[in-house]
Amino acid sequence: MVEEGHIDRAGRPGPTVRALSFVSTTRLGRWIARQVGWRLDPVLLRLTGGRFSSTLVIPSGVLETTGARTGTRRRNAVIHFPDEDAVVIAASHAGAPRHPAWFHNLIAHPDVFFGGVPMRAEVVPDADRDRLWRVGDQVFPGYVTYRREAALAGRTIPLVKLRRR
Repeated sequence: MVEEGHIDRAGRPGPTVRALSFVSTTRLGRWIARQVGWRLDPVLLRLTGGRFSSTLVIPSGVLETTGARTGTRRRNAVIHFPDEDAVVIAASHAGAPRHPAWFHNLIAHPDVFFGGVPMRAEVVPDADRDRLWRVGDQVFPGYVTYRREAALAGRTIPLVKLRRR
């Protein structure tokens, strides 16, 4: 689980986080994330006990879902941030026009594992979204670009809270 102290809710993200976020929103950065990162990060996170991934200083962890149609266990690295007793993840899919497959999986099967911990997923209601996006934007400023691009494609990026089962 992520600790609350990792995020300065009042301050601006540091230069390293801003630089990584900028690179992540470029065409090359998205290609690397979609073609390499999603395969590499679950392995890196498992081998390093959750301490290292391609996102470097941006907190990420392995989300394990059950396939909506196949029932097969799926592992995806996702950026996360805290909210009280929960972990929040964004189904951003780097601003793509469609939701990531893992989002459909957790809707069908909300009992998931995050970082090896059994959790239950629930989509964040509209009333809490603005507050949580302010926190998420501190963790990964690239979310602003992703939300804008998803909106242009007619999609609203869902936020998901994970709570211990």
